[in-house]
Amino acid sequence: MPDNSVMTNEKTAPELRKLALEALLEPNSDKKVALARVIRAQAATLLIANESVMLEPAGIPGCPAKPELRSHLDVRKRSPFTTEGLAALLHAVTHIEFNAINLALDAVWRFDSMPRQYYRDWLNVAAEEAHHFSLLRAHLQSMGHDYGDFPAHTGLWDMTENTKLDVLARMALVPRTLEARGLDATPPMQAKLRKVGTPHALRAVEILDIILHDEIGHVAIGNHWYRYLCAQRGLDPVAHYAVLAAQYKAPRVKGPLNLDARRRAGFDDAELVLLEA
Repeated sequence: MPDNSVMTNEKTAPELRKLALEALLEPNSDKKVALARVIRAQAATLLIANESVMLEPAGIPGCPAKPELRSHLDVRKRSPFTTEGLAALLHAVTHIEFNAINLALDAVWRFDSMPRQYYRDWLNVAAEEAHHFSLLRAHLQSMGHDYGDFPAHTGLWDMTENTKLDVLARMALVPRTLEARGLDATPPMQAKLRKVGTPHALRAVEILDIILHDEIGHVAIGNHWYRYLCAQRGLDPVAHYAVLAAQYKAPRVKGPLNLDARRRAGFDDAELVLLEA
């Protein structure tokens, strides 16, 4: 059952960004998933504060004791053509989706004075990422494993931390850079899993179809708010992206690009030409 601490009490309607922070700080993955879903369901009735909720507390993001977190250089790659290797690959994707719940909740909590739709959008993302995490975790469990059984890396959250002082940088470099890489990486991963051909591998292909469909929408949200903020600040979105990518040392885009998915996510042809170059 969802945690009733997020329910509206009779005296005061709860504040949406504080509830997002509570979910972000929650270390238990089951409770975090439940909180993300409940807050999204209640979003229309929640108040939104237009100032900082409080000083940043310790413990962001809340994470379970496992998996052990390492640099991406220290996480060993394994062949998905072995049972253990397939489980390790799916665990890596599961960890990405867990991080994605946290980054969506952080986008809600951290940045003030945005339009109400901004907060609604990122709560929707948090709930969908929670769904992805749950699908992948259940599949891992069907294989005799669970989230936390393998080491994981911190790459997605590292950029979230680096951009915490500027919502424009966050929108540019997390959803429309790091998450957009998933649009490119998913079809080749699915092709490899089809070659593996086992029932567990083919079920993973089905789950990745769901994730790819939703992630197009998540990257589109990042694109929308990036362009909104650029317009507010009088910045050219294409030119300023190059400035931000250099300033924050964003990873270079590796091809081949999933051009169809990126266009559906809001990238225009001028951006795609530069990214391919």
